[in-house]
Amino acid sequence: MGAAYFYHLTRRPLEEALPVLLDRSLANGWWVVVRGTDRARLDWLDQRLWLGQEDGFLPHGLSGGPHDALQPVLLTEGDAMPNEPACLMTVDGAEVTPDEVKALERVCVFFDGNDPDAVQVARGQWRTLTGGGCTATYWSEESGRWEKKAESAGT
Repeated sequence: MGAAYFYHLTRRPLEEALPVLLDRSLANGWWVVVRGTDRARLDWLDQRLWLGQEDGFLPHGLSGGPHDALQPVLLTEGDAMPNEPACLMTVDGAEVTPDEVKALERVCVFFDGNDPDAVQVARGQWRTLTGGGCTATYWSEESGRWEKKAESAGT
């Protein structure tokens, strides 16, 4: 049974924070789905990931191609996970279910702490997931580094 990790972005934007956790996931041997809500935003994020660190390479692709199942990191706005990931990362309020958390090693929920609507969506997701029996941890970067601020064993 997996766990949900909520990442409250206040200092770094998504395009800086996401690659760090994608690298860590791949280093753990986990394939990842990054689920968003808007194709144009995922296209933008795809471009940022390709323009990442000059000394590194983050293998990834946008869903809808012939090789979705072969992508170590797949960006999608859909529910399908053809690359059979161990980790699901959601952005921009994309939905995640308790069943998905329970079936995967980890689910990471990124939300913009400078957007009150995004914070409210994340709070609702926290309630849904913990109410569905999922373990959840809330991480904040307010101090300049990631710190665990809350944890719930689910109900």
